[in-house]
Amino acid sequence: MGEENLRKRKGKDNREEDGQSIQSEKPQTMNLQKEVGLISGICMIVGTIIGSGIFISPKSVLANVGAVGPCLTIWAACGVLATLGALCFAELGTMITKSGGEYPYLMEAFGPIPAYLFSWTSLLVAKPSSFAIICLSFAEYASAPFYPGCDPPQVVIKCLAAAAIVVIAIVNALSVKLGSYLQNILTAAKMIIVTIIIVAGIVLLAQGKTENFKDSFKDSKISLSSISLAFYNGLWAYDGWNQLNYITEELKNPYRNLPLSIIIGIPLVTVCYVLINVSYFTVMTSTELLQSQAVAVTFGDRVLYPASWIVPLFVAFSTIGSANGNCFTAGRLVYVAGREGHMLKVLSYISVKRLTPAPAIIFYAAIAIIYIIPGDIDTLINYFSFAVWIFYGLTVLALIVMRFTRRELRRPIRIPIVIPIIVTLVSILLNPSLCTFRCFWKLFQQRKLLNKIFD
Repeated sequence: MGEENLRKRKGKDNREEDGQSIQSEKPQTMNLQKEVGLISGICMIVGTIIGSGIFISPKSVLANVGAVGPCLTIWAACGVLATLGALCFAELGTMITKSGGEYPYLMEAFGPIPAYLFSWTSLLVAKPSSFAIICLSFAEYASAPFYPGCDPPQVVIKCLAAAAIVVIAIVNALSVKLGSYLQNILTAAKMIIVTIIIVAGIVLLAQGKTENFKDSFKDSKISLSSISLAFYNGLWAYDGWNQLNYITEELKNPYRNLPLSIIIGIPLVTVCYVLINVSYFTVMTSTELLQSQAVAVTFGDRVLYPASWIVPLFVAFSTIGSANGNCFTAGRLVYVAGREGHMLKVLSYISVKRLTPAPAIIFYAAIAIIYIIPGDIDTLINYFSFAVWIFYGLTVLALIVMRFTRRELRRPIRIPIVIPIIVTLVSILLNPSLCTFRCFWKLFQQRKLLNKIFD
């Protein structure tokens, strides 16, 4: 795209400090347009959260806690934590109505250094790796019907994932409305497969398929490390609860639509996740679920045969919808970082014709493709989760800090202070407990090796 078709957005913060929110100024240069309404906002949250996670994480959550009861409890608890975190972000998003998610909040509370670190960590680690994970998941499910009885070749999966990234980037670079409409359509598609799984599970429960729920806490593996690792995988499935804050400048009536989208969207996802897991357990024991290569496909084979092909098809739609929402919002983070001078200036340009941050989207897609080449899903999830929860906690801490340092700011939503305190403490406890567990496990393995050598 030529220089003549791009124009840099030069707006500065409009800081009306006397009881007003911090808003993005609207100068007479090119701006992102307010084209995302309430329905699109809900679809953005639901569509971004429900993606690959609910089809990948159930095995990992169950493997760490060992029984059906704790597994379902973890899924519900992760939903509660995501809702609490999103409520914190709702206050931040209506107090500082600027795109870029955590970036402007860290800038206001702590200054440019934490915001700078967040932008680079997000742009080079968290966001591209998340995009890559989702597209790899899409590629696995999309290619599975063509390789019955065996795993698809890695080269096929990686090429298909890269193609998905390119197509999604092109769609979002061409039009805000096109990306938003695509998100709405794909959200409808993923809700179809979610509804199919849930309804099938309810029917099976009504028919008396409850034997797998008896003694549901028997053989539980409850410890700090196991619970932490279960949360680790469950929260990956819920990641995306903060995505609407990345496009605050494009929300119609953000004071109303941002909190409503959160209050409606995330509890809806939580209910769906718990019911999906219940459905899985109606046809699979814990052992069978752990042995399944693809839980949703196994469910489809046992319940929907001979129409079981529906499951991988709609799971592919689900993951591609999540990837589209991820690209739509992450491109705005790159754009805001470029606008603030923390990234290349060209990344703060928007297309005069398309009114989209095209250079930012292209940059983001290129980094995601790089991650696909050497990476696999499990490695990328570990790479992603540790980085992202550090900054989730720091951003919620920023809310607590600004309650005392920026009292004059208007807060259309004001949540009880106990909520950000809980989220901050959980994020602090989650990462050190995981790191400590892994460090001790590494030391334990090394000690066993040394004992074998010197015995």
